[in-house]
Amino acid sequence: MGASGLEVSRVGLGTMTWGEDTPPAEAAEQLRAFVDAGGTLVETADDYGAGAAQQVLGGLLRRTVARDDLVIAGRGTATRVPDERASRSALLRSLDTTLHRLGVDHLDLWQFPGWDPRVPLDEMLSAVQIAVYSGRVRYAGLVAPRGWQLATIAAGAAAGPDPAVCRPVSAQVEYSLLAREPEAELLPAARHHGLGILAWAPLGRGVLTGKYTDGTPADSRGASALLASYVEARRGEHSARIVHSVLTAADGLGTSPLVVALTWVRDRRGVASAVVGARDAAQLRASLAAEDVTLPAEIRTALDDVSDPV
Repeated sequence: MGASGLEVSRVGLGTMTWGEDTPPAEAAEQLRAFVDAGGTLVETADDYGAGAAQQVLGGLLRRTVARDDLVIAGRGTATRVPDERASRSALLRSLDTTLHRLGVDHLDLWQFPGWDPRVPLDEMLSAVQIAVYSGRVRYAGLVAPRGWQLATIAAGAAAGPDPAVCRPVSAQVEYSLLAREPEAELLPAARHHGLGILAWAPLGRGVLTGKYTDGTPADSRGASALLASYVEARRGEHSARIVHSVLTAADGLGTSPLVVALTWVRDRRGVASAVVGARDAAQLRASLAAEDVTLPAEIRTALDDVSDPV
């Protein structure tokens, strides 16, 4: 993970739909398939299903897989707490809620909300210091910061009393062939300050799989009341051209569009792990198959050109 000693699997497992669109039994099958394939990084957040996802994951840690087999990345949403925002109190309370739901004594990676102009930076960093010193957190990361915010936080941590403890090691951000905006500032800032990127929605919220080319399948996330608007935001004429190129590349390589899109993100400079969510275990196994695929240089160049945001 960036310049740190934390090691994670190149593909991570997201849990956004667990407890809602993904029932516990299906989540259990996904987690077993993920661990069996050598996956370690599992990402969760305290607002996934209003806490339901973390409760499901906590139950699976007691019944399905061993806690030590996973690198658990927990994301807090303290900035939604009225009147407190990203205060030290709100951040630590969010962390404790996550630990309680998961039934664990620590997070391997605590991703705290990136920026709150009403809270002094040293107060936010002190929450990280307390969390690490108390044993509740091993490493800290940022959630969707802007490039200047990442640089400011990293520089503030480096200038603080305990930079080895407070320095963030990761930044979680949406990144795919349909979402390349982080390349302008965030990715260069992360490389400069030694942060690894956790790329979420690497499949363009499912659009890059090609399933929406001829409409919206009834069993897809795009047809879900929970996620329809989330998927729709990545559809459009520009997206259609990129999807067509992904389909063409997949056909030429004898693989799936899912594997092409995921491999493109996974192998981008600075990306530590591409975090995927899955409808079921079969779809997850299809994502994990990308481990054995490397895109030829000419195909990477063609995808770079057609998806260039400029």
